[in-house]
Amino acid sequence: MMSLVGSFLFSMAESLIAQLASQALVEASQVLGVYNDLQHFTQTLSYIKAVLLDAEQKQNHDYQNFELSEWLWLVRDVLSDAKNVLDEVEFENLRKKVIKAHSSSRNMIITKVNNFFSSSNPLVFRFRMARKMKQINTRLDKIAADRHKFGFSIVDADNHIVHRRELTYSSVIDSEVIGRERDREKIIKLLIHRDNNKNLAIVPIVGLGGVGKTSLAKLVFNDERIDAYFPLKMWVCVSGSFDIKQVIIKIISSANESIDATTYRQNLRDLDIQQLQNHLKSKLKCQMFLLVLDDVWNEDRVKWVELKDLIQVGAVGCQLLVTTRNHSIASMMGTIPSHILVGLSLEDSLLVFVKWAFKEGEAKKYPHLVDIGRDIVKKCGGIPLALRTLGSSLFSKYDTDEWECVRDNQIWNCHIRNAEDTGNILHALKLSYYQMPCYLKECFALFSLYPKDHAFDSFDIASLWRAHDLLPPPIINQTMKYSANQFLFELLSISFLQDFIDYGIGFSFKMHDLVHSCAARIALVECKLVTDSIEGRRRVFVRHLSFPENKGLDKFPIQRFKKLRSILFPTAGIGANSDAFLVACTSSCKHLRFLDLSDSTYETLPQSIGKLKHLRYLSLENNRNLKRLPDSICNLVMLEMLILSGCTELDTLPKGLRKLISLQHLEITTKQFALPEDEIANLSSLQTLRIEFCNNLESLFGEIKLHALKVLCVANCRNLKSLPLDIEHVPALETLLVDNCDTLEFSEGCEDQISDMRLKVLTIVSLHQLVTLPHWLQGSVNTLQYLSISSCNNLVVLPQWLSAMNCLKTICITGCPNIMSFPNDIHRLATLERLEIDGYPELLRKSQQEVGESSHTHSTTNEPDEVEEELE
Repeated sequence: MMSLVGSFLFSMAESLIAQLASQALVEASQVLGVYNDLQHFTQTLSYIKAVLLDAEQKQNHDYQNFELSEWLWLVRDVLSDAKNVLDEVEFENLRKKVIKAHSSSRNMIITKVNNFFSSSNPLVFRFRMARKMKQINTRLDKIAADRHKFGFSIVDADNHIVHRRELTYSSVIDSEVIGRERDREKIIKLLIHRDNNKNLAIVPIVGLGGVGKTSLAKLVFNDERIDAYFPLKMWVCVSGSFDIKQVIIKIISSANESIDATTYRQNLRDLDIQQLQNHLKSKLKCQMFLLVLDDVWNEDRVKWVELKDLIQVGAVGCQLLVTTRNHSIASMMGTIPSHILVGLSLEDSLLVFVKWAFKEGEAKKYPHLVDIGRDIVKKCGGIPLALRTLGSSLFSKYDTDEWECVRDNQIWNCHIRNAEDTGNILHALKLSYYQMPCYLKECFALFSLYPKDHAFDSFDIASLWRAHDLLPPPIINQTMKYSANQFLFELLSISFLQDFIDYGIGFSFKMHDLVHSCAARIALVECKLVTDSIEGRRRVFVRHLSFPENKGLDKFPIQRFKKLRSILFPTAGIGANSDAFLVACTSSCKHLRFLDLSDSTYETLPQSIGKLKHLRYLSLENNRNLKRLPDSICNLVMLEMLILSGCTELDTLPKGLRKLISLQHLEITTKQFALPEDEIANLSSLQTLRIEFCNNLESLFGEIKLHALKVLCVANCRNLKSLPLDIEHVPALETLLVDNCDTLEFSEGCEDQISDMRLKVLTIVSLHQLVTLPHWLQGSVNTLQYLSISSCNNLVVLPQWLSAMNCLKTICITGCPNIMSFPNDIHRLATLERLEIDGYPELLRKSQQEVGESSHTHSTTNEPDEVEEELE
């Protein structure tokens, strides 16, 4: 399967045309004398854009047309180079603004003299940009002339849209529940009604990818009978290599779900294998437990026996449930014959498909579409993932031609050699991909930069999209985060994402490994997950590199990837560990926009990092050895996100932060006793600020104002006593998170002095001084949507005025053992969708009764019996 570069180009061309039309670029081009060149480029690009959608369709239907693929690659290459040139113009414009705003008269003179002898000389820069633009136009003119040989039709608008289902905070109901009742009962019977007395019985579930093994295991795992029988339940997704240390860490973490997972796992990684083994044995000894090992690929019996010996310390009756695609693995691990999970019957398959393709009660209105759907279902081989994704891609689409196009597409006749692709699952996924709007396609492809079974966070993927200008400009009073969330909701709606969980300030989710395989095939050439060498002839096309491991970085030829735009280390706890690698990155990869060096081992960074003028995102998160940063970082005037959280040895922030005038997101960990208020006050674009592990800080900001700040997170600042929560200091604040600040006290204020705040999200964790909610929160009566309080031991009461909140959708109260009362009239919360009160079943039952019909908890899918009625 070839990389479908054509599918990205339409949205890329649209983005470039919008940038060319921006007032800032027009003014800069006039000053630099390249205005006419940009106008010529705009006109030629418009000609090419008009045929790109038709070019994509032709590529989709004819993979062997190498001449067309070559033409599309030429378009991609010149658009990429043009984007770099336009960004250089914008960079120079921003740099001049910074110099003008922050230089004294004397410094201005010195700067002008220095610039005269450098590449920043206006005459030199103007000449260089004019030459580059002429080269771009020459290449583009030739490409435009060649377009006629392919007989393209003009299609200048992308009509693909995603009709989103109504989404709730609860996870989407798995369609695989249809037709799996007998399987569930059989597995549960095997687990809790055995005739042997073995202290560790192992039950394997075997089936094709996408057939629903994991969903069946979840149905079993969450069954009330299992809860009653096994006091301890653990779920571990293995996937990939069977690294015994990582598997042990996952098992221990799963057994301690109440503990902060990120910090806990990091602490476990610091232990050696013997310490981990002892920790695991002490955790499981004499316990009656159920352990699920999901998606096992390991065929090495030695590794399996080593793990089995470690966990055989539980009580008699412990069980292990294993899911795998491989019969030999199941035979090696199992103590009883495997449960073979087959595809759904045609009737159940149609129920699943219809459930995802139509709104509730709608299928009976379109019998002709159901008939076409029946033919589509036959091609899916009873695989629930294929049925769900194809059904979702046709949701709320009533054009017969669209349905017939899916049914009759030639892709069903393509042969895929890999055994894991049986059941036509990848054909179905690709057809669903074709139905995506262009703006989603490259976003989806970038998921391939993360390893299979990666636990995604919306912040990480949104940051990657944002750095590459894949998100639309936010409208008034909205942020890039909002745009990213809309894209994620659309991908969820078409079933390309799963296990979606809302935690207030973001979302966590996963991707089925076959969907991940589809993304990897789509982005075959441009995106590389580095697990082995990359062929020399393909290096020129690579734009994004991801290193799930950090072995051999010293020898990796990073300097050969001249057009690289992304470097990331996606595996938690594994970062860059080579000085030579970093120097090569910062000196050779001049067009980097996204540089993730989290969990690395550097004490400082090279000065050359300040020359990455295209850089939008820089993460140094959890660099525990980092002691100082070069001031040259502050030359990155296009930088939008700078993450320094977890840099616990960082003595001071770099000088000149005020020059980062594009910075929208800043995370800080430092040993400083006071933050540079005058520097931070000048960050006029700053929307998100996270202060973490700054144990020497006692107060934040004093009297400075952050007019654009929407999100403030303060965590693990043990000596912090006060926060600037006055409307005058943070007038736009929408999200506040406070976590584990031992000395911080919220001022309750007077009932008649309610602050005019506009909070939407409030999360409080481990704030032992909290007795009740502060009065100033009442100022958010018409805006607060999400309230989460956890591990606040001294919280006694939730005030009656909480029931007056007009927009509150979620209330989560967990780990607060001394809470005594809940608002009596909580039933007034007509907007409430999710109510969780951990450890207080009577209080929760009473609250749920009071909410009654006022709680609008929606299911995003129909139930099986409802679908049957629709088909009758």
